[in-house]
Amino acid sequence: MIYHLLYPLAEYVGLFNVFRYITFRSIYAFLTALIISIVIGPRCIAWLQKVKCRQFIQEDGPAHHEKAGTPTMGGLLIAMSLIGSVLLWADLTNLYVWLALFLFAGFGAIGFADDYLKVIKRRNMGLSARSKFLGQVVIAVVVVGVLITLPGYSTQLSLPFIKWLRPDLGWLYIPFAILVMVGSSNGVNLTDGLDGLAIGPTVVAAACFTIFIYVAGHAELADYLQVPFVTGVGEVTIFCGAMVGAGLGFLWYNAYPAQVFMGDVGSLSLGGALGFVAILSKQELLLVLVGGLFVIETLSVILQVGYFKFSGGKRIFRMAPLHHHFEKQGVPESKIIVRFWILSILFALVALSTLKLR
Repeated sequence: MIYHLLYPLAEYVGLFNVFRYITFRSIYAFLTALIISIVIGPRCIAWLQKVKCRQFIQEDGPAHHEKAGTPTMGGLLIAMSLIGSVLLWADLTNLYVWLALFLFAGFGAIGFADDYLKVIKRRNMGLSARSKFLGQVVIAVVVVGVLITLPGYSTQLSLPFIKWLRPDLGWLYIPFAILVMVGSSNGVNLTDGLDGLAIGPTVVAAACFTIFIYVAGHAELADYLQVPFVTGVGEVTIFCGAMVGAGLGFLWYNAYPAQVFMGDVGSLSLGGALGFVAILSKQELLLVLVGGLFVIETLSVILQVGYFKFSGGKRIFRMAPLHHHFEKQGVPESKIIVRFWILSILFALVALSTLKLR
């Protein structure tokens, strides 16, 4: 909105020419989302308490009785901050931006429905796993269906560390892209179990993809670094910047001890958005490294469930996802959170190094 109001005036006021730069608007999208989140955070938390959107702790989970009753559905705060900031600073004629917002809002709506049912029923149930999965797939199909029809968008894969090999998946790219978005969404959802544990690595991953998406949309940089160039996708840098800002603003209230939890409305939407920007930047496979912490958490659940079934009731971990295993071992929650954050930063740095190691 600001872009459309002020940039046309650059013809008369030279200062307004700064609005043509994606880097400038990304910085202010970040700051806007951060400020909105911090400013409206207390009102949002108070409203969630008023309408009794409170967390209920699983009976078989680690003992966190002091967290029972903490407001949940804080992902609404992230959504308001992110969407508001993007609408202010992005070029709203860019279809990639609208696809990112659609996927973010769609996955968030599924999470909202799940959280709403949990709050009403006063137990950790909500939507069935099948319902959530089908809803995510439908939204992902719509997004990918539009994406592959856009001129200049390729179904080729960019392989980390290998600049000359780009296999074209053709129509197989559709189920692959769906898997990336749905898998990323549920990976963040599984990681969301301790104060600030999910939002910290999400912010790190979003910051990493802010760089990747900017490079992919910049013809000269893409050519120099030998990564696929996607015309117009650079505008999604504003979306990524807003995601980082909204995430940090939420962390202000979600840091240990948390005043609010993000709920599925936050984790599903953020995870899906990370998967989508990985697709837009043509770094789908690199998402496994950027979101390495989410991958580890997800694998811990898969291994635990599989081993439990095939071993007749035995377990690999004391509890899955992995962060609960360390809790059961007596590691302080704050130490688990910070160490997992450090791991996410290391994964992101290694991923960024692939821009040169090609």
